[in-house]
Amino acid sequence: MLTRSQVSTCQSIVNIFETGAVLGEYGNVTLIEGDTGHLTFGRSQTTLGSGNLADLLQSYCSNAGARFAAHLEPWLPRVRARDSALDTQLRLHNLLRATADDPVMRDTQDSFFDSVYWDVAVRSAGELGIQTALGVAVVYDSTVHGSWQRIRKLTTQTKGDPAALGEKGWVAAYVATRRNWLATNPRKDLRPTVYRMDALQRLIEQNRWGLELPLVVRGLEISLLTLSGTPPGCYDGPQPGTRVLSVQAPLARGLDVRLVQLGLSNGGADIKADGIFGQHSAECVKDYQRANGRPATGSADVALVATLAT
Repeated sequence: MLTRSQVSTCQSIVNIFETGAVLGEYGNVTLIEGDTGHLTFGRSQTTLGSGNLADLLQSYCSNAGARFAAHLEPWLPRVRARDSALDTQLRLHNLLRATADDPVMRDTQDSFFDSVYWDVAVRSAGELGIQTALGVAVVYDSTVHGSWQRIRKLTTQTKGDPAALGEKGWVAAYVATRRNWLATNPRKDLRPTVYRMDALQRLIEQNRWGLELPLVVRGLEISLLTLSGTPPGCYDGPQPGTRVLSVQAPLARGLDVRLVQLGLSNGGADIKADGIFGQHSAECVKDYQRANGRPATGSADVALVATLAT
């Protein structure tokens, strides 16, 4: 049985692979050319094409405390239909980014990804007698990334089963087999993902089977300190109406900025709701002010923030 810190470390390794952050980026929205999953979202990058994005959003909207449920619900039919036109719907993308600021969404993602990926990976590892933390991390990575069953079968057929090779020998053989499969894959979008196997191979070479902390994976530190931080790109404040928003040094960041950007996006502005008030945000505010007969200052006073951040 893995300890709580080992579970967190396994998940953080895959978070790094998926979104480049130890705790994962809950508001990450990605579209990779050629990816059959189409629009992807969240800490473990659930996809529109698989239908999992619809399940995740439905679970979130079913929670009475979901802050953005009313905004998301009109999009749900198209998400359920796996409408690939959503790949380019900036308004939806910005809304998804904004949901990361809601603790309900972060908790929903954690529960959803545990159910869909982690619990499945733990059962699969147990069936093969894989008990080490690093071994489970390898299974978890392939469960999230895809084709675990296929490469497991290929490894056993060509290298031997875990009973013959031992757990560590089989896991090492699996990583090597999967790396070759990724590197030579006919799908161009999969070939660059060999970095996942390279990182896991490095941990094997370092004999870090227990995933003892601290670890460095792809240049990022996994430690008790980094595991206890706030996920990147998530804002719990300031609340809208508590300050004027304008370009300043350092740039204003936070929940109020994100909600203003979301309001501008809903009005048709070509803006990314990243929660950072820079020059482009100011220009979009000016456009809104001009269109509504206001002085084009580029600064959002408390009244304007209240109007946009609905």
